[in-house]
Amino acid sequence: GLVIDGRTLNIIFQGGLEEKLLELARHCRSVLCCRSTPLQKSMVVKLVRRQLKVMTLSIGDGANDVSMIQAADVGIGISGQEGMQAVMASDFAISRFKHLKKLLLVHGHWCYARLAKMVIYFFYKNVCYVNLLFWYQFFCGFSGSTMVDYWQMIFFNLFFTSVPPLLFGVLDKDVSAETLLRLPELYKNGQ
Repeated sequence: GLVIDGRTLNIIFQGGLEEKLLELARHCRSVLCCRSTPLQKSMVVKLVRRQLKVMTLSIGDGANDVSMIQAADVGIGISGQEGMQAVMASDFAISRFKHLKKLLLVHGHWCYARLAKMVIYFFYKNVCYVNLLFWYQFFCGFSGSTMVDYWQMIFFNLFFTSVPPLLFGVLDKDVSAETLLRLPELYKNGQ
């Protein structure tokens, strides 16, 4: 592990030693930045995103973590004694740090699986409708006449783009939460 304080980060950023920090950090299983300013926190996140071209996740519980949470790809705010600023700036909010495992491994897996299925569903819905319009044009001699009324088109899209996402969002759970917590390697299946 690597522990860096705010003074050291200041020296690294002012001295142009970012590459050496990243090289050292790559050999560590965890890197901890303590006693750093909000600007330094966001600079570390931006450095990792820019140089390593990886997805970043930031977790914070106070107003001093807002810039770091906003700089990351995914921001998680922990509601606590320091106020709600981090929660308001985050993508996801949890009440305790111990809930992070379930958020990532269970809800992250379910969300990824649902989104993947819904993208395929929307392509299917649109391909079906476009094929219908394509074959209708042969029937009407490519005159440009409309096959369906404007209101029918609105209700078709409203029904087929609102009901299935609601059903998938509530009911679709490909693997139980207990199995996902017991076997964290299932998270990588979608990737």
